[in-house]
Amino acid sequence: MSTGSEGSDINKKAYQESFSDGPVVIEKADEVESGRLGGFYGNLMSMFHGETRGIERVPEEEKTQTSIYTAGTMWLSANMVIATFSLGALSYSLFGLDFGTSVLVIFFFSVLGALPVAFFSVFGAKFGLRQMILSRFLVGNVGMRIFAFINVVACVGWGAVNIMSSAQLLHIVNNGALPPWAGCLILVVCTILVTFFGYNVIHTYEKWSWIPNFVCFIAIIARLSIAHVFKAGVQNDAGEWVTWGSGRTFAGDVLSFGGTVFGFAAGWTTYAADYTTYMRKDSSSVKIFMGVLIGLCFPLIFTLTLGAAAVTGIKTDETYSNLYDEYSVGGLVYAILVEKSLHGFGQFLCVLLALSTVCNNIPNMYSIALGAQALWSPFSKVPRVVWTILGNAATLAICIPAYYKFAAVVDNFMNLIGYYLAIYDAICLTEHFVFRKGFSGYNIEDYADLKKVNPGWAGAFAFCCGAAGVVVGMNQTWYMGVLAQKIGDYGGDIGFELAAGFTFIGYMIARPLEKKHFGR
Repeated sequence: MSTGSEGSDINKKAYQESFSDGPVVIEKADEVESGRLGGFYGNLMSMFHGETRGIERVPEEEKTQTSIYTAGTMWLSANMVIATFSLGALSYSLFGLDFGTSVLVIFFFSVLGALPVAFFSVFGAKFGLRQMILSRFLVGNVGMRIFAFINVVACVGWGAVNIMSSAQLLHIVNNGALPPWAGCLILVVCTILVTFFGYNVIHTYEKWSWIPNFVCFIAIIARLSIAHVFKAGVQNDAGEWVTWGSGRTFAGDVLSFGGTVFGFAAGWTTYAADYTTYMRKDSSSVKIFMGVLIGLCFPLIFTLTLGAAAVTGIKTDETYSNLYDEYSVGGLVYAILVEKSLHGFGQFLCVLLALSTVCNNIPNMYSIALGAQALWSPFSKVPRVVWTILGNAATLAICIPAYYKFAAVVDNFMNLIGYYLAIYDAICLTEHFVFRKGFSGYNIEDYADLKKVNPGWAGAFAFCCGAAGVVVGMNQTWYMGVLAQKIGDYGGDIGFELAAGFTFIGYMIARPLEKKHFGR
């Protein structure tokens, strides 16, 4: 481990990146970061097999992960959580959809959102690069910085949204003895403890943490079955219970809920490769893709559907309805597991389910550091663990006041996430398949030389085109686009669909011109 003047020399050598073209020499990450934080940090990381590497490329000799199961369970645990259940519950409570329609929307939009996450996970094993650094090839240097900034903001937003639903549960258990702010603080501290040690510890934690979450959800299924509160239909304007909806307003609700589900499922796209960078280069791409896809789709579809089923109880059971009105999804879960149900053991399950949020926040708080380091070269000098702590602090500052407006915050945030992810996917997939014509089109050794990577002006232009598509297609409480207004009496959100289409057209126009002018 380097110290003193030697560590200083490594620092100067290791980080020379700027917005201007030029080489970016990044090496000996473990020495650089350990040198900054001192011997205690290095020894602590060594003791727990922790990671000190930041955004540097992982060399092949350090890529020791071989288990496809581990790659899949990373996302199995991260999505089998109370936040996913909460999103499914919005199907009826916010969008007024019947259960059958909700299941179809959940299935198709979950798969649509999971596909790019599984695809970009393959890149991490092939190239050993983090998703944002990899994005220098896909959206370009300028475009990467745009998405890195949004990604940092989104990670904080994800953390806040996830914590709110769990804080509701922790607050209601034991008659409100734990105030909401304290519940948020507990979850933040737990997240820091795991993310502090990096890649290996995160994968180990996520490998097993889905099991208690799954047990809690099985208990919810059992109690719903015993309580006989499930109601598949919704009431139409005539007051009749119908199983399948129809009409323009119904179509708008389907599209809006679909956009919310897509935003949640695709939310891991901008850091998908972060969690396969230590997998061997010769790992099967098909196995990685299918492992991650199944690891994502199973918990998404299962947990979202369970949330959609559970919320139907507020139609027929007064206890469910009252607790949901007062405490949102946390109150609903409490009503299912505790009230006239499992009592003390139900409260224990509520606490377990509340702590499941840690599984979901870990990837956000790990990748927020990598996104910040990629954003601007001086930020790369700040160690990963410092960014993780700062990200958690920002999350705590946001989730406490937002706690009291959970449903509106979740809906608006998920849709906004879906918009920018659709733009990112459209640019990356177009660059990969149309202009690079597959994996053979990359000279990955150029990742640190800004004179050789995609400059990114076409990506920036395509981003603006996609933003225009969002403006005309979005349906939010604070703004409704002109095309969204045409869908039903209350509008329908087609923002992410139009964002992807506009982005693709813009990039197909701008990228050939960029290549002609810059030659790369």
